[in-house]
Amino acid sequence: MCGRARCTLRVDDVPRACHLNPHRPLRSVDTHRYRPAYNVSPGSNLPVIRRDNGTNSQGVAIHCMKWGLIPSFTNKTEKPDHYKMFNARSESVTEKASFRRLVPGSRCLVAVEGFYEWKKDGAKKQPYYIHFKDGRPMVFAALYDSWKNVEGEVLYTFTILTTSSSSALAWLHDRMPVILGNTGSTEEWLDGSSSSKFSTVLKPYEEPDLIWYPVTSAMNKPSYDGPECIREIQLKTEEMKPISSFFSKKVCNSDESKPQVTNASRPPMHATPALTLKVEPDTEGNTVDQQPLVDGSNEDVKSNVAQAQLANQGAYQFQLKRDYEQFSAEDKSSVETNHPHSSPAKKKGNLGGSGAGSGQKSLFSYFGKG
Repeated sequence: MCGRARCTLRVDDVPRACHLNPHRPLRSVDTHRYRPAYNVSPGSNLPVIRRDNGTNSQGVAIHCMKWGLIPSFTNKTEKPDHYKMFNARSESVTEKASFRRLVPGSRCLVAVEGFYEWKKDGAKKQPYYIHFKDGRPMVFAALYDSWKNVEGEVLYTFTILTTSSSSALAWLHDRMPVILGNTGSTEEWLDGSSSSKFSTVLKPYEEPDLIWYPVTSAMNKPSYDGPECIREIQLKTEEMKPISSFFSKKVCNSDESKPQVTNASRPPMHATPALTLKVEPDTEGNTVDQQPLVDGSNEDVKSNVAQAQLANQGAYQFQLKRDYEQFSAEDKSSVETNHPHSSPAKKKGNLGGSGAGSGQKSLFSYFGKG
């Protein structure tokens, strides 16, 4: 399709852009309504070339018309909608009532410098500017009609014909405007007989001189205009990761799913039976029982370690008992010499070193009898 275009041509340049013979009679109609723009949309006034319906059959007219066809049979009281028929499929123009009556005598040429097409990527649309490599204007095949409103004003409008996309542009869109790339095709469309099928001109443009590049998405709005509309931009080559990727399920292999026990985190081994660790259910709802930390092949090591620990513990308790007995004997001798009539309760209190009324715990509270 073609819904936006660049047309900054001067009115005087349009006949030459359409490959017209400079010797053909030419007259202008309403050209004062034309406003050059980089972002032309349906409803805008553009200069088109049509055959002059006057007495001179060889004459042509450069006529400023609104883009977006309003058929002549439209109700006079209806508000014109130029977005309804700004394109017409070339494959069916001889079949649909809105267009077939126009083919015999209401064909015209539209000259622009380029057009825009959008590449859809989900909800996002990236515009591209398409033009000839050498910068020359391109000519579209079009049909025009006239409609009179309730006030009696006659409005001339046109629609641009489209065809299937060329092989080079198929990645961008499935339709493209019918481009008349040489003098022969423009003359055939403009001056061909009413019985012609025009099959040789209503086809995709397959020449390699058609190029394109991405432009700012600001020109998505019809009100945005200026040279910035056709300025090439650089697209990001790396796609941003969606936020959902940070919350996606992590898939682990069978080795990684098992907790790893290192020497630093291994608990001390005792003479008790080997423990079995049980972890929380995994993402599939299964409970995984871990193997014992000490297997049967290490029973000898476990026994030796347990015996060594018991021996060390017994030696420590024996030495502690001897130290306590020696300390108790010396303390008893000292107390009997200085306080021959003290009660055992006071002796027990003096062991704290703060007197009988200190309230502190004695050594007897920490060590029982051996």
